[in-house]
Amino acid sequence: MKKIGFLSFGHWSPSSQSATRSAGDTLLQSIDLAVAAEELGADGAYFRVHHFAQQLASPFPLLAAVAAKTSRIEIGTGVIDMRYENPFYMVEDAGAADLISRGRLQLGLSRGSPEQVVNGWRHFGYAPEEGETDADMGRRHAEVFLDLLKGDGFAQPSPRPMFPNPPGLLRLIRADGRSGQSIFRSRREQRPDWNHRRNARDLRQVVIGRTGQARRTAASG
Repeated sequence: MKKIGFLSFGHWSPSSQSATRSAGDTLLQSIDLAVAAEELGADGAYFRVHHFAQQLASPFPLLAAVAAKTSRIEIGTGVIDMRYENPFYMVEDAGAADLISRGRLQLGLSRGSPEQVVNGWRHFGYAPEEGETDADMGRRHAEVFLDLLKGDGFAQPSPRPMFPNPPGLLRLIRADGRSGQSIFRSRREQRPDWNHRRNARDLRQVVIGRTGQARRTAASG
């Protein structure tokens, strides 16, 4: 065994038998758990993301808090359901958490799985485009997220900005020149001939491993 870490669902219950009775308890105890794990020599602290459940659901505030309280342990998710995500906002949140952690953030992404409610992503303001399934929508959100992590400029600067702009098109993240490389290493970088849209149907989920190498699990049926 080379590396060891933990994956927490962050379940809470108002039961008198539970030591974790609220969402606040779960978040604060998750921070304490990561700190203790680092002190014991563990290598990774990872958290599940489940909406509409009495479990952890908002990963980036938690990851940023863990990052501020630790110095060595790798932190991340397993996994974020991309059907619920705005990839532009997510890039900013992930970039901030990565900077606070000084490059220790590793994310796991998913195109979706069985959930607590019917079409929960609709309540977040998202809907598949014509001809898409919800899984296709999740893959599309992930594709946009991966493209944004490259750090290329795309937004036209205002002629009357609030603050001076650098030359050229503007981008969302400016993380010490790495353009999100430490957050997520895409399969396109490992295999330049890999076409996301051609292979997306076979992609079940993306998991970023503790070494920073992308592991991808193909659907088995």
